[in-house]
Amino acid sequence: MNPETVTIIGTGYVGLTTAACLAHLGHRVHAMDIDTDKVDALNTGQVPIVEAGIDRLVAEGLSSGRLSFTADYAVVADATITMLCLPTPPKPDGGLDLAYVESAVKRIAPLLSADSIVVTKSTVPVGTHDLVRTWLDRSDAHAVSNPEFLREGTAVEDFLAPDRVVIGAANAAIGERVASLYSRLDTTIMHTDPTSAELIKYAANTFLATKLSFINEMSRLCDHLGADIDSVAAGLGSDHRIGSAFLRPGPGWGGSCFPKDTLGLCHLAQTTDHHLPVTEAAYASNQLQLDHVTCEVERISQRPLSEVSIAVWGATFKAETDDTRDSPALDIVARLTQQGARVTVYDPIAAPETIPARTTEDPYSACTGADILVVLTEWAEFGSVDLDKVAAQLGNPHVYDTRAVIDPAAAEAAGLVLHRLGKPAERRP
Repeated sequence: MNPETVTIIGTGYVGLTTAACLAHLGHRVHAMDIDTDKVDALNTGQVPIVEAGIDRLVAEGLSSGRLSFTADYAVVADATITMLCLPTPPKPDGGLDLAYVESAVKRIAPLLSADSIVVTKSTVPVGTHDLVRTWLDRSDAHAVSNPEFLREGTAVEDFLAPDRVVIGAANAAIGERVASLYSRLDTTIMHTDPTSAELIKYAANTFLATKLSFINEMSRLCDHLGADIDSVAAGLGSDHRIGSAFLRPGPGWGGSCFPKDTLGLCHLAQTTDHHLPVTEAAYASNQLQLDHVTCEVERISQRPLSEVSIAVWGATFKAETDDTRDSPALDIVARLTQQGARVTVYDPIAAPETIPARTTEDPYSACTGADILVVLTEWAEFGSVDLDKVAAQLGNPHVYDTRAVIDPAAAEAAGLVLHRLGKPAERRP
């Protein structure tokens, strides 16, 4: 492998992970961000995100000299490859705002050396590759689409052991140059055209969101029919045509990708006078799951929510991250408080200012006097708490575990009445 000199524009979850991992693979990486305080902190090894393994890789990169951080756009002049890892926030109509991408491309365009390659890793609408070429306005610079498939909480693992690397390039030789960045990885390199590469990212996330919506629908049906969602999911997952991944029911899906990408794909289709009824239904079904969980809390409590005190464990959209963007947990907390419930939330990492309710610093004090405990994020620590202590703190013994992290036998031994999605057999009168 011949190491490349790479500039990363943007140091969020994707940018920082990409920079640290490429440095780990032997490339010389300059990560650029306009936030000077963030840059200064990163150059001293202070990582601003919660992501397994990222601290170690940043420290390794800084120590080896292969990784550095800067706020100066001029650093792209030394790069053979520049990667765009910038936010593309959703607009009110469901489309994506490309202002950050456009601004960055226009800033770096006159600074790039001849034959530079500009790679888009951000999730962008189909057709952005052509816009990047227009914004570059240089015949001696090349644009490539190389979407990321990183899950928050496992981003480093996903980068270093990916299912595939997708490279969309109009020029095969340029695509091979980008592919060389990943030559040390044991994975499949998929070469395609830029338009297909951009759509693959949307299609992957939307399919996974649809699969989650389906199993959540089945959990609601189990609640009504008295079936067991664990058996249903196992029966589905054992079919090799379906597979067991993403067949675990929960309070709804969220985060920075699934909601944005699902709506973004629907918006993209509508701009070409097409509709995606399956995708649209998956999004609508997710909203129904949030409603269902909220209604179940009231049903279990056997009183109007305005009269109920609720302990909530979990605020982030999933475990092993501090990200609360589009978190189903916070959506449900907001629904409960809007209906007058008194809600106290504990989360091991989430910043209190992101939570629209009272917060506590430990799981037990959140339960003090509560009529019901609701588990909304699958943090591992929730499965190892002292349930006798939880039972002593609660005013009523009901626990609604939407993530299936609490052991039913241990809950019963502690005198708790455990309720789960799609598990009516576990309920008590």
